[in-house]
Amino acid sequence: MIFGLLRQRRFAPLFWCQFFSAFNDNFVRNMLAMLVLFRLGEAEAGPLVSLAVAIFILPSLFLSGLGGEWADAYDKARITRYLKGGELAVQTLAAIGFWLNSVPALFAALFGLGTIAALFGPIKYGILPELLSLEELTAGNALIEAATFLAILFGLIFGGLSASDHRTPETIALQLLAIALLCFVSSLFIPGKGAADPALHIHRNPFASTRALLHFLRADRLLWLGGLAVSWFWVLAAVAVSLVPTIIRNKLGGGLDVETAISALFAFGIGIGSLLAAFLAHGRPPLRIVTPAAIGMAVFLIDLGFATLNLNKPGETLELVEFFRNATGLRLAFDVIGLALSGGLFVVPLFTMVQANAEATQRARIVGAINILNALFMILASLASALAQSPLIGLSASFVLILFGITTFVVAALIARKLAQPRLAAAE
Repeated sequence: MIFGLLRQRRFAPLFWCQFFSAFNDNFVRNMLAMLVLFRLGEAEAGPLVSLAVAIFILPSLFLSGLGGEWADAYDKARITRYLKGGELAVQTLAAIGFWLNSVPALFAALFGLGTIAALFGPIKYGILPELLSLEELTAGNALIEAATFLAILFGLIFGGLSASDHRTPETIALQLLAIALLCFVSSLFIPGKGAADPALHIHRNPFASTRALLHFLRADRLLWLGGLAVSWFWVLAAVAVSLVPTIIRNKLGGGLDVETAISALFAFGIGIGSLLAAFLAHGRPPLRIVTPAAIGMAVFLIDLGFATLNLNKPGETLELVEFFRNATGLRLAFDVIGLALSGGLFVVPLFTMVQANAEATQRARIVGAINILNALFMILASLASALAQSPLIGLSASFVLILFGITTFVVAALIARKLAQPRLAAAE
């Protein structure tokens, strides 16, 4: 069932549209990071690179609600085509920005891509239950998650290479436009299913739609709990992706090739975990594996922290071959794969459960509300992590990982208790 979906027109265009979208976002973001780094140097570039991440995530806070309303009120496939057509214009701005070495133009393009991603998020998950049967839904979510993380990895790698090598501006501009064109063309083949709720009132004020959707989600206890749990996965993903490469560079002296390999292992682990969740589904969201997966995330996070807690950075750069010959390097690689695999097993059943239990006329708005929670949790977690490592508190990045791991044990206990309650257990 899993790989058979990739050959079917009702699913394959959505899969490739999401893959190219995620690839595109991270391609531009990493190109911007490399450009800033090479122009300003490592010390001055740090705040701007962090700002780039915030600028991309920010639209999700106040536009996911509007995206959810649009997706329920209009045909989702049609809205997707409009959004991906707009992405062509944004990508043209990105190409001009890179051509002129203009950091402001690239920041503007990144904000535009973040806006489109925020509006597209409720569509891609809201349309899945319309295109797939309940028995196929977990497999579809698994493939979308795997595609997203693989596209993120490839986007980061190729974006960095494009910005740092000697390719001409014309070549890079053509690459940017080609990616956006592939995304738009794939969107043309997504089957239209009509509007879920044509009479839905669209809030003109995006902040009003955000507030309304959060109240809407909060009113359903099952969906609210699922949304909170999914948001915790994104918290851990954001923390791990930001802190683990920093730890490897500062504590082990790992170079760019080591950091790229770690990112590849993380993406690989998420993909394998997502697909494994689909194999275990048997036509229903396998909620029984959610609590063990949460415990797995906690264990691997804590071990990542303890493995690097007392290390001191060596005097020379650690090459990739030496990293994997090193006992600590192997331990870290194992922990990263374990954390990512547990994350895939954790998030896919939960998100499938939310989709399966949401009303068809409200599904995209539910997804939009959860995306708002995801963005809010990620921003708060990033701020908490930065505060913990600031001179005010002075914790190491390794100790911060340990604290997030301990907190995840608490989350696992809460999930285990809620899963035992009748209505949530019945969703399985």
